[in-house]
Formats: sequence, structure tokens, C-alpha cells
Amino acid sequence: MSELIPIFLDASSYILILVLVALGLMIVFGMMGVINMAHGELFMIGAYVMVLTQDMGLPFLVGIVLAPLVVAFFGLLIETALIRHIYHRPLDTILATWGLSIALKQLVVLLFGPESHSVPLPVDGSLDVGTFSYPVYRLILMLTSILLIGGTFWLFLRTKFGLMARAVIARPATAAALGIDTRRMYRWSFVIGTALAGLAGALVAPIISVDPQMGLGYLVPGFLSILVGGAGPLAGVLAGGAVIGGVNNLLAVWISPVAALITVYVIAILIIRLKPEGLLGGRRAK
Repeated sequence: MSELIPIFLDASSYILILVLVALGLMIVFGMMGVINMAHGELFMIGAYVMVLTQDMGLPFLVGIVLAPLVVAFFGLLIETALIRHIYHRPLDTILATWGLSIALKQLVVLLFGPESHSVPLPVDGSLDVGTFSYPVYRLILMLTSILLIGGTFWLFLRTKFGLMARAVIARPATAAALGIDTRRMYRWSFVIGTALAGLAGALVAPIISVDPQMGLGYLVPGFLSILVGGAGPLAGVLAGGAVIGGVNNLLAVWISPVAALITVYVIAILIIRLKPEGLLGGRRAK
């Protein structure tokens, strides 16, 4: 039993980070119709902000604060210069953001080099209970992710901003007729989605290798989580993240990473084929 608990905690940690990344995708893709292929690179930038703050000798918490702010600023620039012109044109968003992702990768390579970087653990210790031992930072990471996911759900489901955002997403013309600034709601929803990606990158930087290709490892599972869970309700990302993240992490430990990846794709294909709207999804209103 003491051997199984760390495995399931590792899986839970991965699922929570994946859900945090996928939440940003859900806001931008599932709720706004924008397929942001650069979301993984925004996650990567958040991790590199943490690398930079650590190289400068700044406290870890400074990196946690700066990462979402810096990535949110990038998100604001991207939305203003690019995304605002191609809302509701999925194919155009794929091409535009794919090109943007390549540009961001090359920018990081020019600034930091192609080699990987590491971030020291802010809390170097383990929780020991009998024969059970588990890194404290991973437990902190899980708790922080739960709070952030809960805060995002609260923002979009329990606040005036969230009510207006959902109104704009469901019926933009009606929302505009009622006096809601739809342009402003789209902009800040996009910025919030990118900030979540940056924060997730900063949080996960101490436990993974930070390199220019790291974003892809979370972008594809993030999209699969949305498609499996459903691109309508926010809760769909929880179901999708649990299925994709859980299967991928557990099978990678018990069998092999290749078998885990194949199984994840097969499960995703079956669910999308049998239930196109996702496990919890409904069809988007037009």
C-alpha cells in the first residue's frame, strides 16, 4: 500500500496541473471558439519567467506572482494584435496561433538557448508517515492547483463578470443589445486563460525540465481533456483531465510511456466517436 500511494499522488498531481492548463484552453477554445495552438508556449513562458527570477536570486513567490502577470501581458498583446481579428474562424486561429507558437519557441531559444534549465525546489523536504514518504512541494502544488481551479470556477460561475462572460459566449448579439461590452469580455476572458497557463508553467517548473519544447507535452493532453470532457461546461475539463491525465500517468508507470500514449489516444477516439459532445458536454449554442 505504501508503494501505491505515491503513484496515485503523482497521478493526482499531474491531473491537477493538466486541468489547470486545460482550464485556460477551455476558456479560450471551449467558451470562445479560438483554437490557441500557442497555449503550450504561454505555459512555457511562465516556466521561463520562474527560471529568470531564480537566476536573479529573487524569492520563489516573486516568480509565482510575475509569471501570470507577464504571460497575461503577452496574452493581451496577442489578443489585441491577432486574435481579435479572427474570432469564430477556427481554421484561421489554428494557422495564426501555430505560427505564433513557432515564433515564441524561437524567441526563447534566442534568449535562453536550446538547452534545458532547472528550477530548485522552494521546499526541499518530504512528508514522512511510517514507511510512507512524499515530497512536500508536490503536496503544496496539489493544494495550490485545487485552490486555483476552484477560484476559476467561482469567477466564471458565481460572479457578475462570469455571468456576463457566459452571456456573451452563449448569445453575443443579445448580450450586446443588453449593453454588455462583448469586445471587452472576449479580451479579458482570453487574458485570464493565458494567465492560467503562465501560472501553471511557473508552478510546475521545479519538478520538470524547462526547455523550449515543454509546452507540447501539456498542449495535446489539454486539448484531449476538453474534447473528452466536453467543450461546453467548465466542469467538463475536470472529467476529461481525470480520464486523460489518470490513464496517461498510471499506465506510464505500470506499463510504458508509449503504451500509455497509445491507450490515451484510443480512449479519446472512442469517447469522441460514441459521445461527440464529450462526457459532460452539450452542444454549443449558436
